[in-house]
Amino acid sequence: MKQDVVIIGAGVVGLTTAAAMQRAGRQVLLIDRDEPGVGTSSGNAGHFATEQVFPLADPALLPKVPGMLLDPLGPFRIRLSYLWRAVPWFVRFLANMLPAARARNTRALRALNEASMPAWQRLVTELNLADHLVMKGSLLVFENASVQEVQEKVKQYTREGVACRYLDGDEVREMEPALSLTVRHGIWFTETGHTPDPYALSVGIWQQLASLGVAYQQCDVSRVSREGRVVLADGQELEAEQVIVCAGAFSRPLAEQAGHKVPLDTERGYHLMLPAHSGLSRPVASADRSFIITPMTQGTRLAGTVEFAGLKAPMDPRRADILFTHGKALLPRLEREGAVRWMGYRPSLPDSLPVVGKGGERLWFNFGHQHLGLTQAAASAEWLSGAIVDGEEERVAAYSPSRF
Repeated sequence: MKQDVVIIGAGVVGLTTAAAMQRAGRQVLLIDRDEPGVGTSSGNAGHFATEQVFPLADPALLPKVPGMLLDPLGPFRIRLSYLWRAVPWFVRFLANMLPAARARNTRALRALNEASMPAWQRLVTELNLADHLVMKGSLLVFENASVQEVQEKVKQYTREGVACRYLDGDEVREMEPALSLTVRHGIWFTETGHTPDPYALSVGIWQQLASLGVAYQQCDVSRVSREGRVVLADGQELEAEQVIVCAGAFSRPLAEQAGHKVPLDTERGYHLMLPAHSGLSRPVASADRSFIITPMTQGTRLAGTVEFAGLKAPMDPRRADILFTHGKALLPRLEREGAVRWMGYRPSLPDSLPVVGKGGERLWFNFGHQHLGLTQAAASAEWLSGAIVDGEEERVAAYSPSRF
């Protein structure tokens, strides 16, 4: 069956990529094992985290790792059964802490993040979804750091072009009165935003795309080729002018079939959804506790933690439950009744950059956005569309699969 553009994956990255290709005049078929927006995209923190311009591979992290692993409330876990499989990824992660690599990755991360909010604003305006984007910024709060330490962080962000302001504890609570008196300092990122319902945003995009003629087929994909062939799990074969892999954490075997050994692993992320509203008006992240609270239409979402355990291990409910302990510390009136646990798969590369670019004669990639899938989805989609339709491959060169 001949197709124009086949996009594998209907999460937020696949949907924004479909929007960009449809805008360019192409006929698009989306393929996913689930309905659009149902997977990891439905459970993210809802925060457009454009302030996160520093790669996760930070030398300052090393002395903290043992304490994180030993702390039952800590944000980081590696299941012992998965440790040996995670070692190659962490070796590459350590290599990306070297000064030259870290500077290069910071430049690439900053470039994509700077393009992210304008790209999202264009997309939600074009698709009549502006209500799904709330531009009130976000807060990073500190309970234990000194004023000098926090102000130094403000300088670091400012040097990288991130718009932010230092706030003392009283100024933080003036913005968000529900926060605890234990909050001593804060950084207000003034140009970030959030969506009150990530799943509704994805569904809204899909509904608009469907009305514009984008097609969808629910099926698993068995194989792709560099020449634009796609074999579905039911045996059906498709041939396309362009195939774009946007399958998130499930992209690695598809990339390998086309000859690309991408060091993708999965940072399993958890959230705890509380039906009660927190009183917050914007996302609040904790520097001490490494998690985030986001006000949602359906209540309050506590999100965070990193767990390396692969794609097959069952969720660990304790990883979700510890989020309430942290949430209660920042929001004393928080109530747990009716809480729902959730786990999703963050597709992460050791350099904190996604894979965006050409994978073969008719094969393209747009996956691996780690903690920033929602944030970078619209921008990486625009950039990839430019590379495919207009030959603007230089813009995505830093994210190419050939870097590995």
